[in-house]
Amino acid sequence: MEVDGNAYSVPWRLIGERVRVMVEAGTLRVLHAGREVAVHAELKGRHGRSMQDVHLAGVAGADGRPVRVARPEDGSAVAAVASLLRPSAIRRSASPWRG
Repeated sequence: MEVDGNAYSVPWRLIGERVRVMVEAGTLRVLHAGREVAVHAELKGRHGRSMQDVHLAGVAGADGRPVRVARPEDGSAVAAVASLLRPSAIRRSASPWRG
């Protein structure tokens, strides 16, 4: 999120959600649904960035490694990186439309 030209992180699950921001005594507090979800030191100037790793927990590549995509040597379609895949929770059900 951005406040006075500076970017501050919030938990990634709040993307698209409305939050309340309070700034006082050099501290920026972010609240969602009445709960404090982030606290940052207020940045001076503009175009600064304050990120907290905990706000990225559960996001692919957030463990300090850049997310990379393996490309086959022959230039064919991009191969999926196995460490980024997880089992699908969606199971194929029998369709009443099939014979």
